[in-house]
Amino acid sequence: MNENWIGLIPAAGKGLRLGLPYPKELYPIIQDNRYKPVSQFIVDQLVEAGVHHIVFIINESKHQLMGYFRSGAQYNCTFSYVYQDPWASMSSTSPGLAQAIDSSYHLIKGRTVFFGMPDTIISPSNVFAISYPRIKDDFDFALCLFQTTTPEKFGMVELDENDRVTRIFDKPNQTLLKYMWGAILWNGKFTEFIHEMIHLNGMSDFAEIMNRAIKEGLNGQGIIIKDGTFNDLGTYDEIMKLDAQFRAENLEKKD
Repeated sequence: MNENWIGLIPAAGKGLRLGLPYPKELYPIIQDNRYKPVSQFIVDQLVEAGVHHIVFIINESKHQLMGYFRSGAQYNCTFSYVYQDPWASMSSTSPGLAQAIDSSYHLIKGRTVFFGMPDTIISPSNVFAISYPRIKDDFDFALCLFQTTTPEKFGMVELDENDRVTRIFDKPNQTLLKYMWGAILWNGKFTEFIHEMIHLNGMSDFAEIMNRAIKEGLNGQGIIIKDGTFNDLGTYDEIMKLDAQFRAENLEKKD
């Protein structure tokens, strides 16, 4: 456990694609013959890594999410909830990831941030725990990388021969790149850079901010998660596919 570590989970999205009567982060997934909400998978990853303060970025409709996770005491953690600032300068009703991150600036500044998405399931179950020891001393942000065959859905990452991040391509229609980022760790310098790009430069696209950081000399490291998997549960098709996979695994365990 390191008191300087903090987990960050952006959960302010409205989840309109699924049309659920409750937050999408609470969608129940069956594993090991019991149900748990999809967002608990990323919480378990953070707790496994030794993170004991986790911040959820939420909107006004996420009271059920707060009711489920509560104070975090059941995880021997402290959970904080931050309402995402409404961005009056933006025409979109769904402010982007960079603004969500910056909403928690007062809590994450100066700390090492472990960042994961609440509607994804990544494996192995200790991605953060195995990634942190691989971070180089001069890193500013480290991207946990997963191989994908659907680059048009994700942020694809270009690396040099030393696994330094050279560029992020956000949801390219065509690319020869194989790895997408699925989780991130970063230091206080990168938090300050995000804050500055939003408030002084008016930037809002997170991929653009990462690319700008690289151009200005911040060190981005790619950590390839060998044999890892990344499941984004943003649509019913994706949910049903993963649910069928877990049910099959449960049957195999019974046999």
